[in-house]
Amino acid sequence: MDENEKFDKYAVRFEDLYKIYRMGGNEVRALDGVSAKFEKGSFWAIMGPSGSGKSTMLNILGCLDRPTSGQYYLNGHDVSQMPDDDLSDIRLKYLGFIFQSFNLIPQLSVEENIALPLYYLGWPLQKRMERARELGGMVGLNKRLSHRPSELSGGQQQRVAIARALANDPVFLLADEPTGNLDTATSIEIIELLKKLNRDGKTIIMVTHEPDIAAHANSRLVMRDGKIQKIEGGAL
Repeated sequence: MDENEKFDKYAVRFEDLYKIYRMGGNEVRALDGVSAKFEKGSFWAIMGPSGSGKSTMLNILGCLDRPTSGQYYLNGHDVSQMPDDDLSDIRLKYLGFIFQSFNLIPQLSVEENIALPLYYLGWPLQKRMERARELGGMVGLNKRLSHRPSELSGGQQQRVAIARALANDPVFLLADEPTGNLDTATSIEIIELLKKLNRDGKTIIMVTHEPDIAAHANSRLVMRDGKIQKIEGGAL
């Protein structure tokens, strides 16, 4: 069986992943032989206390770092040891990021913020704006497209960030504490939007420290001391 076919059902797969830091004479295993797989169309929450390896896994998932050893397959392709330029291309073409702090550009309108990834992908202006309007409508912001981020509520800003993350039709969405800066009611609105995107077929991997938010995911992975402590609703 071809390698790409073998992993075709998985958006993400780790095999025996280690991330080791050396601090003086000490060795810190931020990830200690982690193996896991995330099927396409799944909705995962990754949890764990500070120092559990959750942030290290997040950085490797987002192609912001490489493992010391082991394999990370993204959509069937081993990206474990790709050079920086290639990882940058992978992030731009295949990943969508949603951050706790929104990370919107204040000088740009909602429409321009949503379209930004497509600028870097070389899309012509008209196609970028058409896609941005489509996605803005999808997240309920069709009447706010000309507004600046400072004119929006926190929940609206996070909706812009979600639309921007969808611009390149990513293999999966990586949501890093997506409700961390929001009140309870707005957090539920954002989670319901993520659940709708998941029902529509989008793969979502969400990092959170909030059990009530994690409960909305279909599967949960709990990290401790660089290892997977338990998995609920999914398979190792």
